[in-house]
Amino acid sequence: MLIVLSPAKRLDFEPQSLHKVTSKPELLSSSKKLIAQLRELSPKHLGKLMSVSDHLADEVHSYFADWKAKYDTATAKQALLAFRGDVYLGLDADSFSTKDFEFAQQHLRILSGLYGVLRPLDLIQPYRLEMGTKLSGDHGKDLYAFWEDRISKTIDKALAGQGDEVLINLASNEYFKSVQAKNLNCRVVTPVFTDRNPKGEYKVMSFFAKKARGLMARHIIRGQIDEEAGIRKFRTAGYKYDREQSTDDKPVFTRDKPPAT
Repeated sequence: MLIVLSPAKRLDFEPQSLHKVTSKPELLSSSKKLIAQLRELSPKHLGKLMSVSDHLADEVHSYFADWKAKYDTATAKQALLAFRGDVYLGLDADSFSTKDFEFAQQHLRILSGLYGVLRPLDLIQPYRLEMGTKLSGDHGKDLYAFWEDRISKTIDKALAGQGDEVLINLASNEYFKSVQAKNLNCRVVTPVFTDRNPKGEYKVMSFFAKKARGLMARHIIRGQIDEEAGIRKFRTAGYKYDREQSTDDKPVFTRDKPPAT
């Protein structure tokens, strides 16, 4: 069983000593090609392309200028510890044990606009490049065209290495689109997290659903779960499995009282 997550815009590259093992991104040669293209763009062009402020565009421009194909922990950090945000708040990798990291390295993949697919302990450098970015070039009109089927092939390879055929999709629609699910040699299971609103209706609320996806990933990793039945035992933060609303490929988890925001 393999989990896929989206990355996060917010990054933390402060030094940490939680886990000393590191690995190298599998599609780094493709990342180098993207960096070469991105370095040709001015901060103004990057700001327009990514719809960010001038200040942030300058920062992103410096990220690409400083990026190196060869690097170490002095300038990089493991992906699972570098990404921050709602999903990673729920995942809380800072509290992982050595066994948790080992399981995550085998059973978790993070989708990325720059790196394609990342394992949790892959070293990454500061960057910002969302998968939906319309970066055109010889490859086509956007990053989906750039990555073609390399992401799906990498996912299939990871599943084959486990001898499994189940992918747990905990990524956003923007990022999961890059996986090209129709090309995968596996079943895709997409957990759905809903909260009860003031009208008594159960709806997917983005803010809560993001954290819930991280909580589910944590549930799988900490529990060393490698069978679908284990997913349905998720009982965290008030969520519970709803058999009536669920299907085999879309298990639904409901919560009656979301926390105050």
